Amino acid sequence: MALRPFRILGVQQIAIGGSSKEKLRTLWVDMLGLEITGNFVSERENVNEDICAMGSGPYKVEVDLMQPVDPEKKPAVHTMPLNHVGLWVDDLPRAVEWLSAQGVRFAPGGIRKGAAGHDITFLHPKGNDEFPIGAEGVLIELVQAPPEVVEALSHG
Repeated sequence: MALRPFRILGVQQIAIGGSSKEKLRTLWVDMLGLEITGNFVSERENVNEDICAMGSGPYKVEVDLMQPVDPEKKPAVHTMPLNHVGLWVDDLPRAVEWLSAQGVRFAPGGIRKGAAGHDITFLHPKGNDEFPIGAEGVLIELVQAPPEVVEALSHG
């Protein structure tokens, strides 16, 4: 196997899906004390989410509380309680190029700006004939780490 030209640095986010953000907020915000730091709504991605945070600076981990804009449309963000896990990566374009060449399947959409403003892309939960390596049922988001996160997490 070729030398990997990128590093996974740590967990950037955990996304929890449900039919109601209010119920999710009761646990994550009211009971566990996470702070809501933003909101993201996308018709195209069928999501209305509260962006919460734990930790700070480069060690901050987002917990996104997601409900669908329309429960009848796809993607159905509420059908998987653990919707996806986001991982910091130091070089997203090189990671996508290298992983694709190794047979890893990516979800449609390519590299794009995510809810938190970082470049993101998703590994597909299932492989196929062309790209046989999938995430075995888990949606994984790769997130381009900003320089301060790369620096902080490179020394851990």
